[in-house]
Amino acid sequence: MTPDGIRIAHPDKLFIDGQWVAPARGGRIEIVSPNSEEVVARVAEATNEDMDSAVAAARRAFDNGAWSGMSPAERGALVGRWAAILKDRIGELSAAWTAQVGGLASFAPIMHGGGVATLEFIASLGESYPFVERRPSAQVDTALVVREPVGVTVCIAPWNAPFATMSSKVAYALVAGCTVVMKPSPETPLEAYIMAEAAEAAGFPAGVLNLVCADRDASDHLVNNPDVDKVSFTGSTAAGKRIGQVCASRVARCTLELGGKSAAIVRDDFPIEAAAAILGNTITIMSGQVCAMLSRAIVPKKRHDELADAIARVMEGIKIGHSDAPDTQLGPLAMKRQLDRVEDYIALGRESADLVTGGGRPAAFNKGYFIEPTLFANVDNRSRIAQEEIFGPVLALIPAEDEDDAIRIANESQYGLNGSVLTNDADAAYRIARQMRTGGVGQNGMRLEFGMPFGGFKQSGIGREGGVEGLQAYLETKTVLLDAMPAQL
Repeated sequence: MTPDGIRIAHPDKLFIDGQWVAPARGGRIEIVSPNSEEVVARVAEATNEDMDSAVAAARRAFDNGAWSGMSPAERGALVGRWAAILKDRIGELSAAWTAQVGGLASFAPIMHGGGVATLEFIASLGESYPFVERRPSAQVDTALVVREPVGVTVCIAPWNAPFATMSSKVAYALVAGCTVVMKPSPETPLEAYIMAEAAEAAGFPAGVLNLVCADRDASDHLVNNPDVDKVSFTGSTAAGKRIGQVCASRVARCTLELGGKSAAIVRDDFPIEAAAAILGNTITIMSGQVCAMLSRAIVPKKRHDELADAIARVMEGIKIGHSDAPDTQLGPLAMKRQLDRVEDYIALGRESADLVTGGGRPAAFNKGYFIEPTLFANVDNRSRIAQEEIFGPVLALIPAEDEDDAIRIANESQYGLNGSVLTNDADAAYRIARQMRTGGVGQNGMRLEFGMPFGGFKQSGIGREGGVEGLQAYLETKTVLLDAMPAQL
């Protein structure tokens, strides 16, 4: 069972060792629409036996050298073919995102088109990246630094941006020469099915790319498999800590892209209305369910009340609606448990800060996981709504004494993923950005450039995805010292 407009040949099967196979215990995962609260899809559910089969297939495919032994250019060409097939299925990928988590249909083609463009860039690294590099040496004639694939890789993607996150992980791993087990979120498996079908159509060797869908217990079994050399995970900090502990126990590699509580510092030179437009509209992107979301706004105390009023006006003008309506600006939260989570944080906020606008469920909807855009003012940065990731359209406005105090507040967080400086002075933006303990900072908004490295400081993660750095995460570095240059590198 799949939603309208999505053609998946074997939703009742898993993709292991180049074959579509029934799950060992015949289980099913149901996907519920956040717009209607109705089941819109069912897919196969993997258990421990299926996880072991997928890892074994990836292990064989890596160890026999059919994939890792190809030249990087050859692997890149196959990944490019995979991307071309996925490009023809952007409409289905977009429909899947809207059906599963309520992503806006108006934004979906842009988002997924950008995801495919990223794959095309990653494929090109097979030609351009220096997998073998000669270095100066005082000891030998030829000193080479070679970069080789880390091995069998498990890629685990979250539910908020499942295609872009999973496909880039997979593409980097494949160009590097790794073999892959894809484990999508149980809420958003459909994109991974489309990726597996595209891999089959592109002609990847058996076992190079495998797909298993599962919930927590089987997923934990997967990352504990000793034949897994690396785990690449995007998701919650709590789950990331568990994966990090498992990998550390056997010194397996891991990349962890985790949570955030990113701050936007509003300087005195930036107009109130412009700041309100940026902050009030940004918090509704993907219903606020973005790890890099600017969910804290730090403003000089003397401008606090004026900015609060202006943001409230913006939020009150946001069009809330079903995610397939062309004029909707804020769709539903992705699932019932996420709605419950956001409502719990709003209740906490009412106790510790001033609720300016929002905070409730829109009266027009008696079904679906909808919540109003919500602004809290006079927020204490030590409070839970300022320190914990809410993952919804809830903005905390925090007053600061001066610029130094604003930077201190921004850094007073366990997270360090993203940030922004709202100013017309690029010199000031750069100076403040260098003092913010985050993996990225953008001037005047939530600026994300996926051709550049992305990741966080502190509990926002380990390692980087995106750019050339995204490929390096799937490579091991080896030094080779020779008495002469070999005839063929």
